[in-house]
Amino acid sequence: MFAIEQSQFQTSSFETCLLLPVNLLTKRRSNPAVMPIPDYQTVMLPLLKSVADGSEHSMRDIVNRIADEFEMTETERSQQIPSGTASTISNRVGWARTYLKQAGLLDMPRRAHVRITPEGKRVLANNPSRIDNTLLSRYESFRDFRSRAKNDETAVNAPTGSGSEETPAETMARAYQQLRAELEAEVLALVKSGTPQFFERVVVDLLVAMGYGGSRSDAGRAVGRSGDGGIDGIIKEDKLGLDVIYLQAKRWESVVGRPEIQKFAGALQGLRANKGVFITTSSFSRESIEYANVISSKIILLDGITLAHLMVEHSVGVTSETSFVVKRVDSDYFESE
Repeated sequence: MFAIEQSQFQTSSFETCLLLPVNLLTKRRSNPAVMPIPDYQTVMLPLLKSVADGSEHSMRDIVNRIADEFEMTETERSQQIPSGTASTISNRVGWARTYLKQAGLLDMPRRAHVRITPEGKRVLANNPSRIDNTLLSRYESFRDFRSRAKNDETAVNAPTGSGSEETPAETMARAYQQLRAELEAEVLALVKSGTPQFFERVVVDLLVAMGYGGSRSDAGRAVGRSGDGGIDGIIKEDKLGLDVIYLQAKRWESVVGRPEIQKFAGALQGLRANKGVFITTSSFSRESIEYANVISSKIILLDGITLAHLMVEHSVGVTSETSFVVKRVDSDYFESE
């Protein structure tokens, strides 16, 4: 079966953001590292000021105007929230708009457009240095809104303190990422602690889940059939078997160096093959990665972290516990008359 090796060597185990009040803009100009992107409460006052003329303004224009005011770079403007579904600045401006609307300082006369309300003008007339959740909590409509969210077990709330930086969408996405990272670390630890036969099963199950090898039984027969120097297994690239991929797998703790990749590449050349996957539970040295990138054979390197990530991604060794569906307003529905 699988010629899996286990080294006896062991290796060592594996944003703080500052708030940027509007009055610190000059500090940002002299030191851009103060904070790349303002939090959603910090943009509340600039947002309200940007519509102070009483006209309708598109959210796209407002986002660009606020990005300009905070002198954000193109990289900062394109930075995505953890889920990758929107830019961070547009997400934060969007939540600032939502909260200002719930407090009655803004209204939305039509899709993706906002306009200041008489109450919003009164707030600006008082020349506030900052607008945040604490100020908005003076309004009963905003308190009711937050109360409804807290009483809804499916709601994800932004922190209520004035130091809160993330929007609810960012908070949920970041919490998911943390849970995902902890799960992947646990999966990798379990794979490392298993037997060589269990590691063989993991590799086969993952490759089949990713669409390689045909059926589970076909993949099981293919893996381990070679035994040729430097080759641990052969598996179909597709269900029809139009091409094959050669495998090397090492359940190691020590770093896989360039000599091991050279040996695998040599074995591929001896078989006139040009595709291979090298899988390890540890990691690859910089030299081995550089070597794999310059040779003519296509060798994919999967380290332990990537292996665990793919296992979770393709539900190998893990199962779903709870699902949350995040919905948004279907603007087309409300405009279809």
